[in-house]
Parts: sequence; structure tokens; C-alpha cells
Amino acid sequence: MPAGPEMRVPAGTAPDGAVPEAPAADPSVLAGAAATRGRRAAPPAGGSARGPGAHTPSHRPDAGAERSRTVRGATVGGADRACSSGRGAAWAELLRLPALFTVPGDALAGAAAAGGRPGPRTLLAIGSSLSLYAAGMALNDWADRAEDAAERPHRPIPSGRVRPAAALTAAGALTGAGLALAAGAGRPALAVATPLAATVWAYDLKLKHSPAGPVAMATARGLDLLLGAAAGGATRGGTGGGTWAATRGGIKGATRIGTGGGTGGGTRGGAWGGIRAALPSAALLGSHTLAVTAVSRRETTGGSVVAPLAALATTGALARLAGHRRTRLPAGRGAAAAPGLPGPGPDGSPPRAGGLLAAALAAAYAATAARPCFHAALNPSPQLTQRAVGGGIRATIPLQAALAARSGATTTSLLVAALAPAGRMFARRAGLRKVSIT
Repeated sequence: MPAGPEMRVPAGTAPDGAVPEAPAADPSVLAGAAATRGRRAAPPAGGSARGPGAHTPSHRPDAGAERSRTVRGATVGGADRACSSGRGAAWAELLRLPALFTVPGDALAGAAAAGGRPGPRTLLAIGSSLSLYAAGMALNDWADRAEDAAERPHRPIPSGRVRPAAALTAAGALTGAGLALAAGAGRPALAVATPLAATVWAYDLKLKHSPAGPVAMATARGLDLLLGAAAGGATRGGTGGGTWAATRGGIKGATRIGTGGGTGGGTRGGAWGGIRAALPSAALLGSHTLAVTAVSRRETTGGSVVAPLAALATTGALARLAGHRRTRLPAGRGAAAAPGLPGPGPDGSPPRAGGLLAAALAAAYAATAARPCFHAALNPSPQLTQRAVGGGIRATIPLQAALAARSGATTTSLLVAALAPAGRMFARRAGLRKVSIT
């Protein structure tokens, strides 16, 4: 046979091409062969990938399995975070968080109308107001869950993002928290917060769809301002009652109420006197709420021209009244006890500066509320009606600030006015620009 290329015989094949009989399978041989074949593909679980000579087992898990578990864990964790974020957004929408920025101004304007400065009890009153407002929002959606399923299916309860039982439980818990905070602000504050809570529940459960609905909503907003007046009056002790009494019966009467009965008597006089002094501001704020609520009753259907026109007229009247600073007698002069003489406000601001600020804030209130109402009156479509409602809600803050400036509390009015841009910024970041009170 001439020399030629080497003929390679496949392993396990006889030179003559016959396949020999396979020997009996030896388990140790089979295991070794399997291990040899598997080295090139992937290292066995728990083994080493360093080659045949590496006999020391490794305790590190398989890299592929580790990566799989990592990706799987990241996916599950991301889903959990997204679910948690979705629940938080649903509750933020349910409680109308952007609208909560309109609540602290009630207590602050009430304290200013009572002639006092914000204090620890005023903070408790603000917390009570926020709790009761949020309770009303949760209860509102729970009571309207059947109606919202047909007209507003995107809302948290009909969309399934918040369970009805959870919304009702939150409403009850927030109501209890609001009353507890009011109790911490003093008995007069609790005496105002109790009918406020009752009005909130009556509106959501019974009065909302009745002719008394807008009146109930306006009453609730007015009581919220009086809650701040009650707490603000309680913080001032003896001097609080004297401030209000000076506007009624002169400096002698103020001294008698403020100091005659000790600390306790002065506190009672300050609280209840402050409530009576804040009644005009509560009436103005309630009138605005009445007009906005009347417009909101047609925000899903539109078609009403009367309600936007009435709200437009109310806005003009309120802007005129809120822009004129209330007269306050100068303290310490019995000869100046004649009514009608202007005096410094609770924070010592000069009357002219307070009057100019009140006028500017009243103009801001009118500009915020009047324009969307005018558009809704020209074209009462659901979209423009909803914009009128949103404008009315946003206008609550400059109105509260104007009422505080009208009472002479310049610093408090500026603090309230600062809530407006903060609320808009929060609404943009939270994606909750559309806010409704129904």
C-alpha cells in the first residue's frame, strides 16, 4: 500500500470498520465521561471552572443562576415599588392633596380676624382642619362610588385602586384625629370642630345632592375659619379678649374682660370674643365657597349659565369687601374710643401698608376666580365648567390672605399667600393638576 495520508479511525471503531461489542457500563467511567464533556459547555453547579486539575469545590453559586436571580429580584422589587407608588398616587388623588394647601389659610385668617397671632394652638387647629378636610374627601368618594363608576370611572374607587372599605375607614380615622387635635387646641376649638365634622359627614352622606348642598359646604368652610379664631383667641389669654372688647366697649371694658377673671377667664373671653370678631370674615369665605360649590354641581354635564354668572358677581363683591381693611381702634387711648378710627394690626403693621396689601391680594383673588367663571358663562361646557371650579378652589388662598391683611395681620397674610405657589408646584410634581370638590 503506497504511503498516503494518515487514516484516522474514529474512536470505538475497529480497523476493519466493524463496531465492537460495547462493554458493560461502568458507573464511574460514565460519570467521568460526562464530567469531561461538560467542562467545555458550562461548569457544574458547585464545581470549579478552572480545568480538570481543579478539584477544590467552590461555594460560589453558579454565575448564570446568580444573574437570573438578580434580574428576577430587580423585576419583583421594581414591581413592588411601582405598586406602592401607584397606591400612594391613588390616595393622593382620593384625598385631593393639592386642595389641602387651601386649608391652613382658614385657621390663619381666623386667628388674624380674632386679633391674635398664630401660636401652638393655631397649629393644632390647622392640623384639625387638614384632617377633617381629608376625611371629607375620602367620604365624598365613598358615598359617590356608584355615581363615579358611571360619570368618573378614572377616580380611585371605581377604577379599583382604592377599596371602598379602606376609604370609609380612612374617613372615620381622619375625623377622629381632627377632633382630637381640636381638643388639644382648647374647649372652644373643640366646640367649633364638632359641628364642623358633623357638617362634613352630613354633606357627603345626605345633603350633597339636595338644594342645601352648597349651603352646607359654605357652612363647613366658615366653621373652619372660626376654628382658627377659637384656637387663636385661646392662645392670647387675657389680652385676646381685650382686643375684641376694645372694638365694642372701649378700653375700660377690654381691661375688665382681659384681666378681671384671671388667666382662665381671659382665655374664655379671648376665645369666644375672637369667634364673634371673626364672623364677618367667615361669612365672606363662606360666600365664596357657596358660589364655587354651586358651579361644581354641573361640572360633569355643563349647560348652566346662571351659576358661573352668579359666581362672577359674587367674586366682584367679595373682592371689593376683602380689599378694604377693617377699622381697629388704637390701643391705650380712651379718647380714641370712637368707632371708625384705624389702628395698627395684631403684628404692629401700619394701617396704610395693611390696606394696600389687602387691596393687592383682593385683586389677585378676583383675577384668579373671575376669568374662568367668565369663560364658563360664555360657553358652559363641562371642560370650562371644571376650569371654573378649579379657579375657584385656587382663588381661596388669595382670598384668605386678603382677609388676614384686612384684619391687619400683614405677616400672616403673606404666609398664607405663599401657599398658592407651593400648591401649584406640588400639583405639577404629583401630576394632580385637576382638583375637584365634588
